[in-house]
Amino acid sequence: MDEDLEKLNREALIAEAQRLRAGIRAHRDASGHGLCWHHPQLWGLLPESIPPEIAVPAWPQFLRGCLKYRESLDHQRPDAPRIETEYDRDR
Repeated sequence: MDEDLEKLNREALIAEAQRLRAGIRAHRDASGHGLCWHHPQLWGLLPESIPPEIAVPAWPQFLRGCLKYRESLDHQRPDAPRIETEYDRDR
């Protein structure tokens, strides 16, 4: 799956590592409502294409998963600032 890396020289490998690190940092630094989104930009850093078909949970299961995710943030980052901003697609 990663045979393409074997063909790269040192400079190209460094450039690839920097590109991947930039993508990981952008995902890591997501905040607020951006934490909850589908992230094809991150997955697009891989050389293989993203499968177009994804399984999407039904609403009740999805909302329970969102609650669990948010609860995990309370445990993992209890010191993180809380925001009152509502989601606005146009922002």
